[in-house]
Amino acid sequence: MTQEKTSKLSCCAGSPVTEIISSDKNGVRAQVSKAYANAVTLSVKQGGNACCSNTLPVGIAAQTAGYSDDETGEYSEAAQSSFGCGNPLAFAGVKEGQTVLDLGSGAGFDLLLASRIVGPEGRVIGVDMTDEMIEVARDNIKQAGADNVEVRKGVIEDLPVEDESVDWVISNCVINLSPQKGSVFSEIARVLKPGGRFSVSDIVAQDLPDDIRRLATAYSACIGGAISEEQYLAGLTSAGLDSL
Repeated sequence: MTQEKTSKLSCCAGSPVTEIISSDKNGVRAQVSKAYANAVTLSVKQGGNACCSNTLPVGIAAQTAGYSDDETGEYSEAAQSSFGCGNPLAFAGVKEGQTVLDLGSGAGFDLLLASRIVGPEGRVIGVDMTDEMIEVARDNIKQAGADNVEVRKGVIEDLPVEDESVDWVISNCVINLSPQKGSVFSEIARVLKPGGRFSVSDIVAQDLPDDIRRLATAYSACIGGAISEEQYLAGLTSAGLDSL
């Protein structure tokens, strides 16, 4: 089953736009990784979400994205460096003892929330390509004492995860950043156990002007790489994720 929450705006949408997005998939990843490395570094220094700190306090921004005061309060450090567009776990039926995989796990906020749901018998895996994000996530995981969570370095188009090994795949405003979304959908299908499910909070967009799509800052802000809802659903179906 696929559960999605969609939005047409990113909290980072106000970033200045100058650089052109690469025409090469590896170039795109490098630009996106650099943008989020800079963002999380600034966020840690400022003690708040670098995307949203100029307009909304972290608590209000998190509530707007679908998180409760209890969730943000328990993992405040991770919440401050969260760059998501929603709460994928709010739409999921994750149960105790299950294995959850987070695509583009960032600073680890959703990892920690999943950790307390699955409990000590469960397992939570995060995959991220940005060293700075991984470092912050591991620090947050250590601080929380979440022994059932691990973060692996990798790209979501080629997950460092075994076949049919996870019960749930979650992702928060990340798939739109991929230059190979079809590969991401295929990887989700590969790693899910039979009967497994996924819950995604992501951005969809319709009829974006080319001059927006070609800007690196718009791409990293979850706008330039967003596809339409119809394209999104078609990609899921093509990958065999057709129980929608």
